[in-house]
Amino acid sequence: METKTIVKNQADRLIFLGVMLFLLGLIVGLIVPVLANPRMGLSSHIEGVMNGMLLIIFGLIWNRVKLPSKWLAITFWMAIYGTFANWFGILIAAIFNAGKMLTVAAKGQEGHPVAEAVVTFSLVTLTLAMMFVSVAILIGLARGNKSKNAES
Repeated sequence: METKTIVKNQADRLIFLGVMLFLLGLIVGLIVPVLANPRMGLSSHIEGVMNGMLLIIFGLIWNRVKLPSKWLAITFWMAIYGTFANWFGILIAAIFNAGKMLTVAAKGQEGHPVAEAVVTFSLVTLTLAMMFVSVAILIGLARGNKSKNAES
């Protein structure tokens, strides 16, 4: 498949998944009062909405990110993983009143060790993923600007 087609497909998927995550965040907002930790539920709601918007923005700028196709694919999947893991990990913390790593929002609450493990895993891996995504997109945008300026 041609690179332009791959980039367009990835951009379209980022926008679609962004709207989906935005909707999931809104749905969590409706159930905040019934969660074991409503404050954490509010955090999950906000993460869903904000990360949904982030994916939409990534989709809108995706054609400007100039990276080798392999790195673009890795960045694409890391962005999806990081944004959904952020929403889901915080939602698990809200449902199971977990949050050993989330001292402010969890107010010192600790949940079942399995829930804590899921939350910890998601927080650590999403942080690494989103740092990678941020650096990769910055590099890709800089390369895109450089090639655009060279053409002028």
